[in-house]
Amino acid sequence: MPYEMIALVMFAGMMLMLMTGQRVFGAIGFVGAVAGLLLWGTGGVEIPFSAAMKLMKWYPLLTLPMFIFMGYVLSESKIADDLYRMFHVWMGPVKGGLAIGTIGLMVLVSAMNGLSVAGMAIGATIALPELLRRGYDKILVTGTIQAGSSLGILVPPSVVLVLYAMIARQPVGQLWLAGVVPGLLMATMFIAYIYFRARMQPDLGPAMTPEDLAEYDRVSDHPLRLNHIVLAALVLIPLVVKLDFVAPKSAIGLALAAAALSFVTRKIPLFYTDLFLKEKYRLLFSGVLPLAIFAAMMIPFVNGWTSLVESSAIGAMTAFIAAVLKGRMNKEVFETSVRSTLGISCMFMWIILAALGFGAIFDGLGAVKAIEDLFTTQLGLSPWMILILMQLSFVIMGTFLDDTAMLVIVAPLYVPLVGALGFDLIWYGVLYTITTQIAYMTPPFGYNLFLMRAMAPPEIGLKDIYVSIIPFVAVMIVALSLVMLFPQIALWLPELVYGK
Repeated sequence: MPYEMIALVMFAGMMLMLMTGQRVFGAIGFVGAVAGLLLWGTGGVEIPFSAAMKLMKWYPLLTLPMFIFMGYVLSESKIADDLYRMFHVWMGPVKGGLAIGTIGLMVLVSAMNGLSVAGMAIGATIALPELLRRGYDKILVTGTIQAGSSLGILVPPSVVLVLYAMIARQPVGQLWLAGVVPGLLMATMFIAYIYFRARMQPDLGPAMTPEDLAEYDRVSDHPLRLNHIVLAALVLIPLVVKLDFVAPKSAIGLALAAAALSFVTRKIPLFYTDLFLKEKYRLLFSGVLPLAIFAAMMIPFVNGWTSLVESSAIGAMTAFIAAVLKGRMNKEVFETSVRSTLGISCMFMWIILAALGFGAIFDGLGAVKAIEDLFTTQLGLSPWMILILMQLSFVIMGTFLDDTAMLVIVAPLYVPLVGALGFDLIWYGVLYTITTQIAYMTPPFGYNLFLMRAMAPPEIGLKDIYVSIIPFVAVMIVALSLVMLFPQIALWLPELVYGK
C-alpha cells in the first residue's frame, strides 16, 4: 500500500475513533501505536516511548501548570468579582454598558488566565445573572459572554499559543506579543457592535438609573488600605534596576521579600494607611491588580531578564500573594486550585504525548511532503487557497474538538506545509487561534455553545444560544480577514520589541 494511502487511512481512523466519543488522547495514541506496530513491527513501539521522553524533556512545558494555577487562584479567590463590580459601576450609565463592561472583564481575565473555559465560567456565574436582572436581552447577554470568553486563547498568556510554540518551534514571547493587537482589536469590535446595537435598540441593554448608581457615590465603609512597604517597593525597585544598582533577577527576589514583609506587617497600623474613598473610586483600584500581575509576569520576560518558565512562576506566585494579601486565600481555595491545575495539566500532557507519537509516524511516512505535492502540483492550488482550506478545516473540526485537540492533531501536518508555502509561522499561529475561536462558537456543535448551555439558567434555551452568536461570529470573521490581509496587525508588536 502506498504511504500516502496509509497516511489517509491513519487520519480517517483517528477521526472515526474521535466520533465514537473516545477520549482524544486515547483515539490519537491508539491509532498511532497500532500504525507503528503494523508498519515497523516491535520496533514501532519505540516511537511512543521516544515521544514520552521528548515531552518530559521539554522544559517550557512547566509553564502550563503555572499559568493554569494562576488562573484558578484568581478565579477561586473571587478577585474577578471585584473586577466585574468595577466595570458595573463605571460602564453602567451607558446604554449597553454592562455588556461592554463584561467584554472588558473578559480581557482582563484572559490576561490573568490564558484559558477560555475559565472566562466562560466567570462570565456565566458573575455577569450573566446580573445582566438578566438588569433587564438585558438574554440573546445579547449570552452572545457577549461567549464572544468575550473566546479571547482567553488569544490574549497573553495564552496556553494554546504555548502549545503551538512547542509544535511549531517558534518563540513563545513573539507569539504572545503577536496576539495582543488582534485580541484588543477583536475586543474593540465587540464593544463597538454592542454599543451601536444598544443605541439603536435601547431596550436590549438599558442603562443603570441614577438611583442604582447612588449607592456607589457614597463614601465606602471598606477603606482602601495602602501598605507602605508595597508602595516603597513599587517606587524603589524599578529605580535601582534602572540605575544598575541591582540585577533584574535580584530585583525579583527583592519584590518577593517585600511582598512577604507586607503580609507579615499587614495588621500593624505603622505600616499602612487607610483611605476612605467613594465606593466607585475604591472599586477603580480593582482593575490595577490584574494589570500589576500581568506586568510582573510579562515585563521581565519581554526584557529578557527571565525565561518563560521563570516568568510563569512569577505570575503564579504573584497571583497567590495577591490572594493572600486580600484575605481570600484559604484551605478550600488552595485545594480547589491545586486539584483543578493537576487535572487540566495532566489532560494537556496526555493529549500532547499522543499527538507527538501520532505525528512522528505521520511524518515518517512522508505525509507532509505528499500533501504539499497534492495541493501545489497535482491540484494546482495557490498558497492562499491552500491556507483558506486549512482554516475551513479548523472550523469543521471545531464542531466536535477543543482547541488543544485540533492543534496537536493537525499542527504537525499543517505547520511544515505553511512554512513551505512561504507564510510566517508567528502570523499563522494567530490565524489558527482566531479560527479556533470562530469554530468554538459555530453551530451545531461548537464547544462554547454547550458550555454556555450547561452554565446558563433554564430560561435561556439552546436556540437562544445559537442565535446569540451570529453577529459576534460575523465580527470575528471580519477580524480574521483583517489579520489575513494585513499581517502587520499581528507582526508589528513582535517586530517592535524583538526586531526583525
